[in-house]
Amino acid sequence: MATVTKKELIDRIADATGETRVTVKKIVQSFLDNVIVELGKGNRLEFRDFGVFEIKHRAARMAQNPKTLEPVQVPPKRTVKFKAGRMMQQVLTGPEAMTASSADSSSSDED
Repeated sequence: MATVTKKELIDRIADATGETRVTVKKIVQSFLDNVIVELGKGNRLEFRDFGVFEIKHRAARMAQNPKTLEPVQVPPKRTVKFKAGRMMQQVLTGPEAMTASSADSSSSDED
């Protein structure tokens, strides 16, 4: 499995669109900054067919230090939850899995 960096994505987009790398970098960075700002405000971001980013609130809880086995209070925190959209899910699971799930959902719509 390979790791794709932001720089590599910027290079690919610049090559595909004919835009300069500087322009693409500004646009990509602005997009990422806006995602962070909106999530920081607690807003949900929905990109049709791609997926949904939303904030999940985790309650305070008691945990255990694995080294000392002492109980430790873990404070509440916010994390980011991502749910893959239709097109991403299709790529991840393959077209045959999406066809089966579509058939299941369409049969339940008829009830």
